[in-house]
Amino acid sequence: MQTVALIDYGSGNLRSAEKALVKAADGASQIVVTCDPQVVAAADRIVLPGVGAFSACMTALSDRPGLIEAMTDAARAKGRPFLGICVGMQLLATRGLEFGETPGLDWIGGDVRRVEPTNPAAKIPHMGWNTLVSPHGPDMIARIGDAPMYFTHSFAFYPDDDKDVAAWVDHGGQFPAAVANGNIAGVQFHPEKSQSAGLALLARFLEWRP
Repeated sequence: MQTVALIDYGSGNLRSAEKALVKAADGASQIVVTCDPQVVAAADRIVLPGVGAFSACMTALSDRPGLIEAMTDAARAKGRPFLGICVGMQLLATRGLEFGETPGLDWIGGDVRRVEPTNPAAKIPHMGWNTLVSPHGPDMIARIGDAPMYFTHSFAFYPDDDKDVAAWVDHGGQFPAAVANGNIAGVQFHPEKSQSAGLALLARFLEWRP
């Protein structure tokens, strides 16, 4: 049975993500909530959740000794499938521009900056259900189609290269809703809050062979 490391670094949506992954796995994967570098390094797959400010999440992740190094070894050196959720996706960026400038993991080049809709009627935070625009890339994202997903955020990850964008969303203007590069992917929305479509995405991640 494969092991999925769900990274515990004090993120607010950890338990919801755990319950959703357990349900999506349907007994075929062991979901381990952990910040133990040895467990993370040995995991078959890794999920990084995240809620809150980029700087606070990056600090919390950095404060766990050896955790970033273990994640990097598993995902970058060994090619294990990796999924970032919400701020967990944003942390893949080179830097975040919320409350000043904070270095990110820099696994996918780009910046996290405030969403600025061109339509003044579009309120920020972007909160609620929205459909994706042109989902493509990995099967787990491409197959979302027009199923609505649940968003709640004020900042978004803008990759340097549009080829790393796996889906867009429109909220008074388009911005990235998902990214993917090799075995590393991230979604700005919350699959654990997106009902059957979100569970289906997580199930596809558990079977993903990048």
